Amino acid sequence: MAKTKTETRVVKQVFTYLCLLGVVVFLVIGGLAYWAYSFTSNMVQTELAAQKVYFPEKGSPALDPKEYPDLQQYAGQLVDTPEEAKAYANGYIGRHLKNVADGKVYAEVSAEAMKDPTNQKLQQQKATLFQGETLRGILLTSGYGFGTVGKVAGIASMVSFVLAAGSLVVAILLRARS
Repeated sequence: MAKTKTETRVVKQVFTYLCLLGVVVFLVIGGLAYWAYSFTSNMVQTELAAQKVYFPEKGSPALDPKEYPDLQQYAGQLVDTPEEAKAYANGYIGRHLKNVADGKVYAEVSAEAMKDPTNQKLQQQKATLFQGETLRGILLTSGYGFGTVGKVAGIASMVSFVLAAGSLVVAILLRARS
């Protein structure tokens, strides 16, 4: 059954208004996502920088190129980006922790230390692993995790703005052909 000109015009108007509604929705989503990106990125950078954690200097025995080849690019730098937080947490702290108690994690050493509370070596390993794994966890969640969420929000904002622009173009084309 053929549509009349009036029906066609009404359908185009409905789609035009839907596209305009889409523009508004995508702009709101894009704005909120951009705010989340900006807030999260600034917060992560500010809080990481405030901790004043630095990678050891290049050539330092603490950053031996044979043991830390992947960390040489960060030598002497302040840990203030999500990528640096992950590299420091896993590549630097994580490797040190593996040497504390023959690769055992805090939970394993803590269980052993509870069974032998007078063993000073176990107590020291427990304290070292607790501090190291806590710092590592904070860097991974607050630094790398939230920083990554911020980057995803930034991407989502750009996609939303592109979709808003696309919806606006479609609405203009539909209006021009009415």
